[in-house]
Amino acid sequence: MNIIHVNSVIQSYDIIIGNKIRHLVGKYLPKSYSAILIITDSNVANLYVEDIVHGCNVQDVFVEVVSPGEQAKNINTYYNLQSKAIEYQLDRKSLIIALGGGVIGDLAGFVAATFMRGIDYVQIPTTILAHDSSVGGKVAINHESGKNLIGSFYPPVLVFYDTDMLKTLPEREIRSGYAELIKEAMLADSELLERLWNVSLPEVHMEETTYFLERGISIKADIVEQDERESGKRMFLNLGHTLGHALETKLGYGVITHGEAVAIGLLFALFVSNRELKADLPIHALKTWLIKNRYPLVLSLEMIDDLVKIMKYDKKTIYKQIQMVLLQGISAPVIHMIDDSKLKKYLTAFVMEEMKEGI
Repeated sequence: MNIIHVNSVIQSYDIIIGNKIRHLVGKYLPKSYSAILIITDSNVANLYVEDIVHGCNVQDVFVEVVSPGEQAKNINTYYNLQSKAIEYQLDRKSLIIALGGGVIGDLAGFVAATFMRGIDYVQIPTTILAHDSSVGGKVAINHESGKNLIGSFYPPVLVFYDTDMLKTLPEREIRSGYAELIKEAMLADSELLERLWNVSLPEVHMEETTYFLERGISIKADIVEQDERESGKRMFLNLGHTLGHALETKLGYGVITHGEAVAIGLLFALFVSNRELKADLPIHALKTWLIKNRYPLVLSLEMIDDLVKIMKYDKKTIYKQIQMVLLQGISAPVIHMIDDSKLKKYLTAFVMEEMKEGI
């Protein structure tokens, strides 16, 4: 078992990582609670919800199950969960547990952040991707105009990560999670990146995945501690997300996974960095790795105008200018403003030179 502590101005918390520890969640809760509401999706509920219920050691434990996938992060699901919290008579001494991947973490965290002006919540990630989203306290739901446009900064009181639950992940979810690990390595650890280039999914061993997860979480926690509300360095964590979020919105939430979209966004960020900043980044190595591991490279010339329009609605856009996270080199990120015409030029060249037919 490994414990990583995250210092937060709002609320500091521990990230506990271990194998087969989900039955012990009640032992590590930071305080006693009047009631617990577990929010999960139908895929995870069938596998793990009973283990968490039995491990809570609280008399009143309620479970709400939502549909799996990015489509669940909508205003209607959010409102229904608020109504259930009221129906179950949760109070300010109650706890919400987010049991699932990044979608559940974002959704349940936003419910907790806004119920009675904010109650405690615990993140119990069940995917590789959620190693990233469960850390840092960014919670949100989607709007049809863009991803995560309605949300808050609201840290959990605990992140409880049982790596044993990763063994049931389908291949697409493994791909999705490793894209964020690649991102974190590009931001801060060239040695980690070199190790990741040698990974073949989904044959990678769990011991190696656990190492990657702990390193990725440490990188993100370090950045978050320096800039909790994303006014400076934390913006670097959006590497690959400007195009990635736009792709998710354009294609329809859930058509490709978040990590698959971010993977294309990372490739584009390297493409732009090499041209705009005269960098020498390993775009060929990344593209080769993505193709080897069956990432869908789905981007066409017909999508460019819509993608630019969607990017203008992105949270990172300031004064209607699109901000991209680029790299001067590995471990050397920068924020760079790009106007619409130049962005369209780069997207066109990117599609022509780097995209292949989607897998």
